[in-house]
Amino acid sequence: MERTNTSDASYEEVSDGVYLADLAMGRRASVKSWRIEPGATLPVHRHHNEQIGYVLSGTLVALTEDQKITLSPGDCYRFPSQELHGAENRSTEPAVGIGVLAPPREQPDWGDVGVTDAFPDRTQR
Repeated sequence: MERTNTSDASYEEVSDGVYLADLAMGRRASVKSWRIEPGATLPVHRHHNEQIGYVLSGTLVALTEDQKITLSPGDCYRFPSQELHGAENRSTEPAVGIGVLAPPREQPDWGDVGVTDAFPDRTQR
């Protein structure tokens, strides 16, 4: 058995104010810990992995091509494979959670798409 605690995890800043850490990785799935600071944006992206997560503390606004959904502590979410998605922390507290990716993903590929560029038909958030 392998054991990892979030206090021992090595967090990497993958975008301004957005931090990810690997907690566990198997052949079929990986678990990541994430933290998004107040005012920070998880860049809009897509990937072939299915992503399921859980919000431990703080709030986020999850963004997809046709939705803006506020996620709060206790909320579980799922992004299907290839769904364009991102998140914004519009609060004054860090948002913290865990995410499971299947198949496992080692390094995010954020690309150069910005939140406003990814959804050109939206005029307001």
